[in-house]
Amino acid sequence: MKTAVVTDSTAYLPKELREKLNIYMIPLSVVFDHETYKEEVEITTEDFYEKMRNAKDLPTTTQPSTGEFVELFEKLSKDYDAVISIHLSSGISGTLQGAATAGTMVENIKVYPYDSEISCRVQGFYVIEAAKMALEGKEPEEIIARLDEMKKSIRAYFIVDDLTNLQKGGRLSGAAALIGGLLQVKPVLHFVDKVIVPFEKIRTKKKAMNRIVELLGEAVSDEAEYQAVVIHGNREEEAIAWKKEMEAKFPNVEFDISYFGPVIGTHLGEGAMGLGWVKK
Repeated sequence: MKTAVVTDSTAYLPKELREKLNIYMIPLSVVFDHETYKEEVEITTEDFYEKMRNAKDLPTTTQPSTGEFVELFEKLSKDYDAVISIHLSSGISGTLQGAATAGTMVENIKVYPYDSEISCRVQGFYVIEAAKMALEGKEPEEIIARLDEMKKSIRAYFIVDDLTNLQKGGRLSGAAALIGGLLQVKPVLHFVDKVIVPFEKIRTKKKAMNRIVELLGEAVSDEAEYQAVVIHGNREEEAIAWKKEMEAKFPNVEFDISYFGPVIGTHLGEGAMGLGWVKK
């Protein structure tokens, strides 16, 4: 059986990597003043943060239509028997549901929608693994079983400079955002049951980042090898420095750097920082 791997743009996988591993990407969009831009296709991350700084109103985001999924799956059905479609958490977006609905509308190809229950480059961990296994000719059920195994060790924590965007976009409860604003804390956030919730309230960004490093240390204390990714909201130099600091501490962890692109950046805002990891 020949299996295709599909993901959405919020995995923020470089185009060269997608091409190398035969990964198909369907974009979400960001909307500024009624102008819609498909992320990773029609707007760069640099342009997005520039526009956001100058925007009067917070941009909004939209998921791909079911029709876009149907079109992609029909095209893939000419060369593939199955599709594993891996998407950002169903708790913060209807993208996965769109893929699932489209899967019931196409013939000659079996669609396996997969909820990463997370987003960004940590979602990409699943996508890369699935793509490598698909290239090796593994059956879809075997790939899904491996993704479920990865889910047991995947963790991600992030910090935002301001909780307002998350609250306005409905991705964080008003109470949590209000408390953060009143106390001037930098809560460490994470995903629980597919939605974003505060993990711990910490006074400064530096202390919050140090706490995330502690959490990584607790997770990787066994003999196993891990891969991790530093994710930044237009703070590349800060991300590079943080990566170097952690590389010196954790020789059994392979680190990479990624970014919060337009759709996720809309909700987290500029200056957000995150770290995710998985056991190899």
